[in-house]
Amino acid sequence: MNKLLLTLLLFGSFSVLSAQEIDIKGKITDDTGEPLAGANVVVKGTSKGTVTNFDGEFEIVAPSTGTLTFSSLGYASKEIAINNKTYITIQLAATAQQLDEMVVVGSRGQARTKLETASPVDVINIATQSINMPQLGLAEMLVASAPSFSAFKSQGGDLSSSVDPPTLRGLAPNQMLVLVNGKRRHTSALLAASQTGSAANAVDMSFIAPESIERVEILRDGASAQYGSDAIAGVMNVVLKKGTNKFSGSLTMGGYPNKAPDLSDSDISEENQDLLSDTEADGFNYQLSANYGLGFDNGGYINVTGTYRQAEKTIRPNISDATPYGESYLNNQRTDTDGNVIITNPELVAAQAAGDTDLAATLTTDAGLMAARGLTAKDFSTFAGSAGSNLGVISYHMELPINENTNFYSFGDFGYKYTDAFSCFFRRPAQTDRANYDLYPNGFRPQITTTQTNIGFTSGIDGKLGDFDFDFSNTFGRNKMTFDMFNTFNASLQSESPTEMNLGTHSFAQNTMNFDISRYYDDILSGFNIAIGTELRVENYKIIAGQEESYEAGDAGIYTATEDNEVLLGPDGFPLEDIDSQPLVDENGDATVLEYAGVSQSFNKQYSANCQCFRGFAPTNESDEYRSVTALYLDMELDVTDKWFVSTAFRTENYSDFGGVFTGKFATRYSITDNFAVRGSFSSGFRAPSLQELNYSHTFTFFVGLDPFDATTYQNSSSAARALGIPQLTEEKSTNFSLGFTTKLFNKIELTVDAYSIKIDDRIFETSTFSATDAPALEPVIGSGLASFRINGGDVSTKGIEIVANYNERIGEGMLGLMASGVFRKNTFENSNVPDLNTTLTDEELEAKYVDRSSIGQFETGTPNTNLIGSATYSIGKWSGMLRGTLYGEVTTLDNTLDSNGLYDDQTFSKQFVTDIGLTYKATEHVSLTVGGNNIFNNYPDILIAANRGFYLYSNYQQGSNGAYFFGRMSFSF
Repeated sequence: MNKLLLTLLLFGSFSVLSAQEIDIKGKITDDTGEPLAGANVVVKGTSKGTVTNFDGEFEIVAPSTGTLTFSSLGYASKEIAINNKTYITIQLAATAQQLDEMVVVGSRGQARTKLETASPVDVINIATQSINMPQLGLAEMLVASAPSFSAFKSQGGDLSSSVDPPTLRGLAPNQMLVLVNGKRRHTSALLAASQTGSAANAVDMSFIAPESIERVEILRDGASAQYGSDAIAGVMNVVLKKGTNKFSGSLTMGGYPNKAPDLSDSDISEENQDLLSDTEADGFNYQLSANYGLGFDNGGYINVTGTYRQAEKTIRPNISDATPYGESYLNNQRTDTDGNVIITNPELVAAQAAGDTDLAATLTTDAGLMAARGLTAKDFSTFAGSAGSNLGVISYHMELPINENTNFYSFGDFGYKYTDAFSCFFRRPAQTDRANYDLYPNGFRPQITTTQTNIGFTSGIDGKLGDFDFDFSNTFGRNKMTFDMFNTFNASLQSESPTEMNLGTHSFAQNTMNFDISRYYDDILSGFNIAIGTELRVENYKIIAGQEESYEAGDAGIYTATEDNEVLLGPDGFPLEDIDSQPLVDENGDATVLEYAGVSQSFNKQYSANCQCFRGFAPTNESDEYRSVTALYLDMELDVTDKWFVSTAFRTENYSDFGGVFTGKFATRYSITDNFAVRGSFSSGFRAPSLQELNYSHTFTFFVGLDPFDATTYQNSSSAARALGIPQLTEEKSTNFSLGFTTKLFNKIELTVDAYSIKIDDRIFETSTFSATDAPALEPVIGSGLASFRINGGDVSTKGIEIVANYNERIGEGMLGLMASGVFRKNTFENSNVPDLNTTLTDEELEAKYVDRSSIGQFETGTPNTNLIGSATYSIGKWSGMLRGTLYGEVTTLDNTLDSNGLYDDQTFSKQFVTDIGLTYKATEHVSLTVGGNNIFNNYPDILIAANRGFYLYSNYQQGSNGAYFFGRMSFSF
């Protein structure tokens, strides 16, 4: 077999080299004589090509008898026979007809322009747009370009800062399928909180380097019948670069001025306003990216990209009025488990020894001790903000002809990311259950870090078998994430505790094998394409426990009797004290007595167990689960006439862990005139519960009286789930309907308007916690603990209208581009699907606990239901610029608990508008310089009302609370 492949490869190479290869140089200009930078030059009939530099110049090696194809967005393409010429000059004429980008996502047949597709598709040309954009990552670029796309960036909250989950149409992150070159991309190992009402696993798009991308296609339509699970909301396809003979890249540096907004009209005290206004620039970052393409003599190529990004944290504190130290700390009234006094205020002891009564009186107040130690309330505040990170990604894309009918292709990437996040409440010394003077005399702010390694690798063979096109491929992806904490400790171990801990490791691996075959018949009506394919996917999800100290409950606060009938008296002869400095006495006020030496115990100090902020994953949380998925699909597309196009797709999939599903789709498009068409689709869809949703569990510890208890999110296969009656997770099922039109106004303005309605049954949510009081059947399993579960909690729907308009025109000697787009959406939680559970709760109480009010609010109004984007670009000579405005609609959060007045602490956050700008100057033939900013007018979202002002000070679901960002970029191309 190896000899046969080698023979075929040598034969293919010989046939290509039979024509003499020559080195060709040239220049491309527009119809005014201005050089065209970034124009494409391709050897016709091959994938070999290059792009022009800033002066419109190119160089390429091609057969002397071959043909070159020249093209550029906004210009009519041309073909030129080489005929042994070594220098070619060519002029391309501007034409609006060439502004239609070709789209491959959503179709197994012929590529179509985005105005000719039966379903709405956004095409974002990352390669050309990124030069003026302040955004660095792919997800942020798409948020700024496509109003239906969102990527929530957590500014604190345990592990959520590690991944920015992408979403489409306000649905869950795992309801959008991500493809790279048409192949399924693996998701992150992390099951993280999302902004849409439930935890979800999502593709970590930070590992897809923008410099490696030609364009991104976003199919805004249900496509489960075409691509399988996760495509309920739509599909995003990343198309990688193929360019050769060009070395390009950029160095970007930026940061946040961090100028606090005016808070004078808020309920924040003047003192805290002054502290919040005392800011300095932060979040400094830089990114270096480079891309190089190498063409081979046989017509193949390899394109390689490297990216490194380093970003410092941003700090946006929420200053609390909570007591920093507390009375027992200030007055040296704390004792250890054996009754020995702990000196927590040595400054007071020194003042008393010096006889300075005035100073001593001051030092017994929080303000006085803070001043003596050079601290302010800000030093005890919770820090929110973007995580610090180091990211490195290396990727490649290659293709090698085996013979004239068959190609070998491969692409992949390897990435490393370290994230350091402020994601925990400050632990104040006044919180006696988690304090230790030796380790943290002024309290501590725990910080969580994650270390990720990510790999994605695809290889395959495609080509022709007779009249059929075929594609056989294998895709492997794995994400591994290790969690650690520092500035923390296990209070139940006290000074014996480490202050840095490993919390555990999660990993997710996915291997997907595809075989697709298709044929196009140009003699059936106006064209007919049929495609059939199979898929075999194997997945594995693991949770590995962290170090023991991160999840155990130590005995630092427990006193064990050393003799029979021991009276618990301290060294001072008084009863030992509990954690609140209260004497441990019986009902008569006498000191506690322990009967049996070495056996009887007293829980003197209720020190908090586990790693502070986030309990490590224990052996009981470990998992190592596999599943396999097999699928078969049929896809047919027919041009009934030149004006009428219809397509159908059917897919069946079988999952080894829950069974099979069948889905279908019908879509059509009809051109009423040359410049006006209507289109629509109807489909059924599904999303299988991920292995993360099926197998994730985590436990944390809380106290009731003197005893520690666990609260756990249990797997649905657990004994706790069976005792309560929680059913196994099943697939989410959907129906998707869309109807819209496309038009060209005045032959220059592209306009698409699409309305959609998606209904999802059995959407996966997470319950509130159940106690043994709520469900006595749980008592043997959880004791006095709490239990929550992931469930197919209810039926939801979303309806909306999406509008996209583009206009491109030569104005004077330059090219003007205008874009306006918007989405108007309404999400609705239709009903809860509550099964018969073994509880003592009323139907109303159970329904409120099964899917709680806060989760419903997150889905319905937790993200902007209106999002508008308008942008203008203009290029002339050596200058180009971009101006963009984004309007985020209102957001409303719903609370779960009634206050003393019988009201919920709900809050609506006002609309927000942010402005981005970028200005580029071509300084030399090979170098351009860009300056600009994001949110340049430093708009902050509304602050939270006092009742909700726990971790955050500002709303976190619109533009975030980092404020203005400014950057400089040097781009190069050789």
